[in-house]
Amino acid sequence: MKIKLITAAALVTASALAFAGCAANEGGAATKTLTGKGASSQKAAQEKWVAAFQTANSGVTVNYAPDGSGAGRSAFIAGAAAFAGSDRPLKDEEMGAGKFAGCTADSNALNLPVYVSPIAVIYKLDGVDSLSLDPATVAGIFTGKITKWNDPAIAKLNPKAKLPDLAITAVHRADDSGTTNNFTDTLNQLAPTVWDQPASDTWPAAFAGEAANGTSGVVGAVSGGTGTIGYADASAAKNVGIAELVVNGKAYKPEAAAAAAILDASKVIPGRAANDLAYKLDRTSEGVYPAVLVSYAIVCQTYKDSATASLVKSYVGYIASAEGQQAAATAAGSAPLSADLQAKVKAAVDSIK
Repeated sequence: MKIKLITAAALVTASALAFAGCAANEGGAATKTLTGKGASSQKAAQEKWVAAFQTANSGVTVNYAPDGSGAGRSAFIAGAAAFAGSDRPLKDEEMGAGKFAGCTADSNALNLPVYVSPIAVIYKLDGVDSLSLDPATVAGIFTGKITKWNDPAIAKLNPKAKLPDLAITAVHRADDSGTTNNFTDTLNQLAPTVWDQPASDTWPAAFAGEAANGTSGVVGAVSGGTGTIGYADASAAKNVGIAELVVNGKAYKPEAAAAAAILDASKVIPGRAANDLAYKLDRTSEGVYPAVLVSYAIVCQTYKDSATASLVKSYVGYIASAEGQQAAATAAGSAPLSADLQAKVKAAVDSIK
């Protein structure tokens, strides 16, 4: 179901969105509605962005349906959404001119990072207010090799905790999810001997557990259960415990600064066009919180409809700007893009036709 995200929000300064208002009107009256669909991780940020953009652009409506990354990519490919929100970039085999119904026949897509956030390992365990887990232990839990909360591997990392002899219920996403892709990529990079599956948008059939739809579904299943554990965008981790991840002997909380550091340690995927900013995250780097999602706006390089192109340039340009990034940080606790990356995204947005 398409959800129209229009919420009350504090007015932003006129200067922050002045450029967006001008560009939004370049296409005339033909297109005044912009449709996006995708990552539920972006929900809180999109609510803030939509409210601010619509306040600054009278007569323009932005609809964003947080139905999941897979749904967003499918809608964009089919031309049912002008842009997709996705917690992973399009793969090489998904790219190519002529593959996107809303783009011109000679146009490829662009993957533009707009939202950076840690993925929290969340849990509900009565009497345990603090929990530390390393990647191998997390992998053991989600593969079903560790089944009790008082397992020696968990107890070793939490010597002061009163861990019960209670079964662990591991909750994963039921839908096609970029958060799942990033979470499984983290386990594969940091605990490959335990998690021997490649990164995947869908939960591996070999590993059981309880399935829930969307970020809110996972958080709800964990918070409403007993002895539960799951993973979700940190901005949505409400009424649950949040575990620290112990990497190379150091414990990291899912905080924005540690999440943002991963982009500085990572490189764009080679072989892409100059304005495509798809990253291959290096989660093994020192000093970073490894379970991070970089969520993208996937757009056309050239749109069939010029009015749609103008609205996309305005809206995506705003959300990737310093003002838009600060708005998301306030609303969702995300990590703002660095000034250097903001400049690269702006150049890419300016190239949209």
